[in-house]
Amino acid sequence: MYLLSRYGLLVLFTLLLLGRLGHATEILPVTDDRPKPDNSPGNWSPEITFLGLIKGSDSSSCILPFTQAGNLILIQAQADTTTGNFILDSGAQHLVLNLTYFRQYPRNLVSQASQTGITGTGGAVTTTTINKFSLGTLMFFRTPSNLVNLGHLENSKGVKILGLLGLSLFRQCELIIDFEKKLIYLHRIGRRESNTYTSRQLTDTAAYHTVPILIRDNRIVARTEMAGKKLEFIIDCAAESNLLDSRLPNKILDNVVITKRVMLLGSGDKKIEALAGEFKNMVIGSKTISSLPVMVTKLENTCFSYNGCISGVLGFDFLSLNKVGFNFVKNKIYLWK
Repeated sequence: MYLLSRYGLLVLFTLLLLGRLGHATEILPVTDDRPKPDNSPGNWSPEITFLGLIKGSDSSSCILPFTQAGNLILIQAQADTTTGNFILDSGAQHLVLNLTYFRQYPRNLVSQASQTGITGTGGAVTTTTINKFSLGTLMFFRTPSNLVNLGHLENSKGVKILGLLGLSLFRQCELIIDFEKKLIYLHRIGRRESNTYTSRQLTDTAAYHTVPILIRDNRIVARTEMAGKKLEFIIDCAAESNLLDSRLPNKILDNVVITKRVMLLGSGDKKIEALAGEFKNMVIGSKTISSLPVMVTKLENTCFSYNGCISGVLGFDFLSLNKVGFNFVKNKIYLWK
């Protein structure tokens, strides 16, 4: 089986201006008196053992402040005894650790698997297991993790980055991002409340649109429409710009107003050319977006491993228009008006 990864996609736009970093709030260590499981490689699995901190409940809530490095969202989290910045990355399938800071961990090479980004295939995929991972009041035990060198990303952003928070960490959660207040409202939806839980942020139903999403191969897929054509986009919090596949029909591309040519940086030092511009009148659910910035380039390297190809990627430029929320239990996205 071919394992698709997209770390190259994360680091596309080092040419964009860097955002100014504030000070993240430190998360206090969470104690765990249970015996530590063996951390040997060889049995890597995407399953995560989860424990909420509300006694007698499998639910948990917290509000996490975040900072930004450019258009990347940085959250404080703790992997075993190491605490620092992690990038919120809904385009990554699982937890990803920066090899620079976790070299002492045992590694398992995943056979017949390789990293694939926008500029082509990268190195082999190696994995390890974190005994305890803490994110606010959420705790995860025996967390499977990919190991990747993120040094090029740290250099471009000028900030220490321990890893990426991939989608598998949030599959039982509701996650709401308030870009104006720089806060993330995170709730782990317990089994007993899966059909009844409603966040206080969602009380005013007239303030937002509700759009169904699909979860494929631990990636968020949204169905959209442009020029009467149905399209599927990956929603990726760590893509610093929206992307559109240059192989789409002319009827779609005619809705893009090109303004310039740019070079995109993928994993390592690989670069590819793209066209920058605005694409018009995209419809997602009942919401019409009159104009969005976009980069147009070939996306053959971002095809799903066994789920076909995508039309594009909706990244920070799309998500940060207003407050946005995800319910990964009900497979819905909330787009504030």
